[in-house]
Amino acid sequence: MAIVLSIAFYNQFSEVLQSRILLQLNSIKTLKQNQIEKLIQQEWIDFMDSKESYNSTDSLNLIIPKSTLESGIYDFTNFHKEKQLSIGLVDVNNEKTRVKVIPYDKVMNILLERTGMGETGESYLVGEDYRMRSQSRFFKDSMPNKITVKTIGVTQALSGKLDKGLYEDYRNVNVYGVYGPIGVSNLKLAILSEIDESEVAAPLKDLRKRLIGLMLLIMAIAIFFSLFLTRIIANPILGMKKSLKIMADGNYNEINKIRKSSNEIYEMFEALEHLKKSLQGAVNFSEEIGEMNLNAAYEPNSENDSLGISLIKMQNKLKEFRNNERVSRMNIKRQLVDGLERERRRLARELHDGLGPFLTSLKFHVDNKVQDSVLRSEMKQIVDETISEIRVMSNALMPSTIEDFGVGAALRNFCDNINRMFEGSIVFEDLLKQSESKITKNQEVHVFRIVQELVNNTLKHANAKNIRITLSEFDDFISLFYFDDGSGFNIESVTLGSGIINIRERVEICNGKIQINSKHESTTFDIELPIENENN
Repeated sequence: MAIVLSIAFYNQFSEVLQSRILLQLNSIKTLKQNQIEKLIQQEWIDFMDSKESYNSTDSLNLIIPKSTLESGIYDFTNFHKEKQLSIGLVDVNNEKTRVKVIPYDKVMNILLERTGMGETGESYLVGEDYRMRSQSRFFKDSMPNKITVKTIGVTQALSGKLDKGLYEDYRNVNVYGVYGPIGVSNLKLAILSEIDESEVAAPLKDLRKRLIGLMLLIMAIAIFFSLFLTRIIANPILGMKKSLKIMADGNYNEINKIRKSSNEIYEMFEALEHLKKSLQGAVNFSEEIGEMNLNAAYEPNSENDSLGISLIKMQNKLKEFRNNERVSRMNIKRQLVDGLERERRRLARELHDGLGPFLTSLKFHVDNKVQDSVLRSEMKQIVDETISEIRVMSNALMPSTIEDFGVGAALRNFCDNINRMFEGSIVFEDLLKQSESKITKNQEVHVFRIVQELVNNTLKHANAKNIRITLSEFDDFISLFYFDDGSGFNIESVTLGSGIINIRERVEICNGKIQINSKHESTTFDIELPIENENN
């Protein structure tokens, strides 16, 4: 904690110090800039108010092409024979030119004022040619015009920007600086006030040394007290740790007695965490079992974990019970469906073999015994319709085609009959093996009933125009694909009717899989049934 506070205090002190330095430099730069601008403005006013003729440019050590001069304030430093800072005042009137240069000392007295500048601070001027205009306090023997100053501060100031920051100066030394342009027309000068970063950082270095010493002292004291307290409380903590580890392994009957020994506080918390995870794992597992999620994984912590072992046994017993229940429920469903199909088969046979011959004989007698041709024709028509109706009922109960020719022929016959009444198109594709087919009679009946349910649902609810059915046989399974282009339904929200439920139950009885996808103009049922032995 002390280290964090020390670092935070150091960083905050550093930011405050840097901010104060830049504010101070900005005040100094602004003051000197205002003084220089006022000096130039006052000299200009005095110059324009005075009617005296001033010295010629030769007497001022200036070499200026007079033809290019207009009234105003100029930087004539580059025209000075000795390249000395020369801020010139020019008055052109009636083709007569007056020229005056502001005394160099007046400008330098302002720039050399060192109040608040420390040991390395300075203020100076730079021209638009990136040459220094005022004397450098670090290169006193060099002419200012010989020193090139193309730093970030100068570049920004000459472009008209006022700013501050940390950058390299003309000596390639990092400095804190504030810069800006001189606001006088025709003059393009930059003024900068800077101080070396090393001078600013000196108090920070001293503070850093003191903080490091303080942190080392605090750490030494903390270590001493930690060792002292460890020796006092280590033995009870060790005993507690061993007891908690025994509990974490699942053995809640044995608690280790506290004995004298050395240990660290960390191990106690590690044991507590171990116990917490162990108990939490058992609780989570028991919740999963309570919600009948019997596939949840759990490993006992050790061979002594009686709670975990008991939960595993409970899970296995519940799995066994669920499997037995599922098998029992499946057998009941199969018995019900098989009984229903047997009864349908019996009724279909009785209709076909019992009533059919009687009606045929009746038709024969009507045809030969009734003399009235009109009455005979009407009775014959009624008998034909009765025979046809019985044939339809017989096929609905159990198509004889399944028994004689298999499910492929039965479905083709069923689709042909539907096509006679259906305004759209129903196409059946039979890809069953013509020889050595392994499909059982029970599976054929289930497939036929599933297709019946699907077609009936489409005709009743979907308003479809096209139906496609494909029945394929492979080595290990049967594939039934059903498609219609009807209105579709939302599988997530729709309440499924008894038809779909019957389809799913038949697929479940056959140990198969069903996948339903439905949207507008595209509803598909993809069903796979494993090929089973006749005895299954």
